[in-house]
Amino acid sequence: MKIPDDLVQILRKSRRIVALTGAGVSKESGIPTFREAQTGLWAKYDPMQLATPQAYRRNPALVWDWYRWRRKYISEVEPNPGHVALVEMERLIPEFYLITQNIDGLHRQAGNEKLIELHGNIFRNKCFEEGIPIDGVDNFRDFPPQCPECGGLIRPDVVWFGENLLAENLELALQVTQAAEVFLSIGTSSLVQPAASLPLLALERGAVIVQINPDDTILTPQVHFVLRGASGEILPQLVRITWNSV
Repeated sequence: MKIPDDLVQILRKSRRIVALTGAGVSKESGIPTFREAQTGLWAKYDPMQLATPQAYRRNPALVWDWYRWRRKYISEVEPNPGHVALVEMERLIPEFYLITQNIDGLHRQAGNEKLIELHGNIFRNKCFEEGIPIDGVDNFRDFPPQCPECGGLIRPDVVWFGENLLAENLELALQVTQAAEVFLSIGTSSLVQPAASLPLLALERGAVIVQINPDDTILTPQVHFVLRGASGEILPQLVRITWNSV
């Protein structure tokens, strides 16, 4: 698609840019959205009934096995051109931050370092009782695994329904959003809170808001630029035209 010339000029002059990514970016790598992910033996389970602290305490073996299945599925996919373009943006922009709602680790795998994983990372674990990080992913002797320090359950280091985001991650996301000159909302439905409020916060602080998504969202009427399409197509084009053609 045609990238607006005035957007290109704004991006070239901006030093502080923040990007927020959602499930649409991961879907382009072949990872189904949360509600689409249940297939095969797991099709009979509602994912919203599995991704809760209560479900894990009630049946830890079932939930752990589900996450082990999801980890295997995700480990077989690769970052797409949209992920790669965001790494390039981090390299080119003096103050760039990437905030993601995705837990698949693809942004980190692609090479982003100024990364805030709001909802955690499926390839990390922590103690359910004390919250301390636990090394290893699935290679545990016990099933479900137990914390070597306190004997409590080990759980995936992700934010489940009914849980709050990690305070330090949310605080950093708010800080960089408030300082942003440009805020990119990429591949997200703009429905899941508190991430959905971030572009609105940036808008209040005077940032230019850009939405990159195949479809309109509830955010669309409030943004300055709407780039309709797949992030894997638009982001590489945006980087090439804005910075690599200078």
